[in-house]
Amino acid sequence: SMDRVGPGLQGLTVAARYVPTGGGLMVGGDWFDSIVLPSGRLGLVIGDVQGHDVQAAGLMSQLRTAIHAYAAEGHGPDAVLVRASRFLASLGENRFATCIYLEADPASGTLRIARAGHPHPVLRLPDGTCLLKHVRGGLPLGLELGEDDYPVSTMTLRENEILMLCTDGLIESGGHDMYSGWLRVRSALEPGAAGDIDGLADRLMNAVVVPHPAQDGGRPSPFTEDDIALLLLRRDPAGSSVDPAGRSLRLTLEQDQAHGLADARIEFRGLLHDWAHSEHVDTALLLASELLGNVLIHTEHSAVLRAHISGVEGQRRLRIEVTDRSDEVPHRRVPGELSSSGRGLVLLDLLAHHWNVRPEPEGKTVWFELDESDATGP
Repeated sequence: SMDRVGPGLQGLTVAARYVPTGGGLMVGGDWFDSIVLPSGRLGLVIGDVQGHDVQAAGLMSQLRTAIHAYAAEGHGPDAVLVRASRFLASLGENRFATCIYLEADPASGTLRIARAGHPHPVLRLPDGTCLLKHVRGGLPLGLELGEDDYPVSTMTLRENEILMLCTDGLIESGGHDMYSGWLRVRSALEPGAAGDIDGLADRLMNAVVVPHPAQDGGRPSPFTEDDIALLLLRRDPAGSSVDPAGRSLRLTLEQDQAHGLADARIEFRGLLHDWAHSEHVDTALLLASELLGNVLIHTEHSAVLRAHISGVEGQRRLRIEVTDRSDEVPHRRVPGELSSSGRGLVLLDLLAHHWNVRPEPEGKTVWFELDESDATGP
């Protein structure tokens, strides 16, 4: 059955679920796939062909086979989607499909992700916190593109972190829109332990699939207006050293990705969703935006942001580090001077509980900390 996906690889565990539309007609355009690649990495696919008819199911089956073949040939995520898009267009049915294709390296936990018009993945941290993970994307497959472009995003899954991929049926079933559907998914995914990935998958499905009244004394069957595909990918802990209370987020902003700043702010708010003082969240966002903006404006380099929360609730510490490869160390400027890098340090002085600049072998790191127990600020 499509309900259980093939094994992951040593270090990665996959759980998957599929519910057809309308309670059992096995006709729909959603699919998932798990492929052991020639490189020893794991390829994961989730996709959704437009429509809920026999034709959509037929196209899905052809597209699934084609993507599996391109992946097995060893093409990277961007090339797999470019080829899949051309293949779907060549079938001449004028249907499009959304899709995410990623390859996961079991040794490092590194994911390389390409997205074609599909809903963003969700990242579940070891303590259950769930964040929408914004992945740059291109248009749906099957549209005749002059310029084929599927940018590849790279992220690293830490031990006991889970990436959730789903089709929009999971989010929007039962009359929900993207936003209210996301809240429902988040509340179903947050409880429980990362170790029970099948339990998490079941709880997600039970939260969104409505039992349909039984026919002729049979068992009730699940009913959805749209078919639903779900994939969960966990990076397994190597030892018992994982701190389940810690909570971390790592983002890289490239120079050409100014829009990534808005996405970073959303993920960051998700990380701090249960922080005791909402003004701290605003402060942290302001300071992190300043530091990231500084790098993007004053250097030619990308900026790496790392956020980590440690400690017990009510007395946690948030630490944020922004690293860039530029050697220019920021200087405090007198507040009269119109310099945003000066302004960033003045703000750090005013608003952070602790901060400093650390030279790196290449470049520098500016870090600051906020203590949840310190409501007043310095």
